[in-house]
Amino acid sequence: MGKRSSFKRIPRDFYRTPPEAVAPLLPHLPDGVRFIEPCAGDGALIDTLMEAGHVCIGAWDIDPRGENILEGDSTQKQWWRPDFFITNPPWDRKILHPLIVNLSDQAPTWLLFDADWIHTRQSAPFMDRLRAIVSVGRVKWIPDSTMTGKDNCCWYLFGAPDPLESSVFYGRMAA
Repeated sequence: MGKRSSFKRIPRDFYRTPPEAVAPLLPHLPDGVRFIEPCAGDGALIDTLMEAGHVCIGAWDIDPRGENILEGDSTQKQWWRPDFFITNPPWDRKILHPLIVNLSDQAPTWLLFDADWIHTRQSAPFMDRLRAIVSVGRVKWIPDSTMTGKDNCCWYLFGAPDPLESSVFYGRMAA
């Protein structure tokens, strides 16, 4: 969860990805994407992407919580070749930053995390990898809660380093 949250964190940042958080990403994916979910949790993100016509070719997590999700560490090199890695990763920068490098070195990578990151100095080393930012807004992470999270979120698309490549920002679409 975000830095302004007074709620106790869920161990290993296990927050299910609600379909509403995935909807802004869908227009930016080609039809029938073959993807890997490297921080799959219980598979909620996989279900939403597959309902939209995409194909999951692999899923793992350090603490798998669903069927067909393997145990694996996404900071380690993988040998599968998806069209994209797509995940809602842990937001802890000690995990997130190595994940950005490892995954985007292998395939284009869509990651869902806090929008504030792009405005910080810590994002600077990753700018040559950043291709697109898709605004999501606030996400309701706890299904039975009446509250949304306190941080706005974005989908970030990362690729292999290319200092000549620029980033595109896509603002929120009307509901």
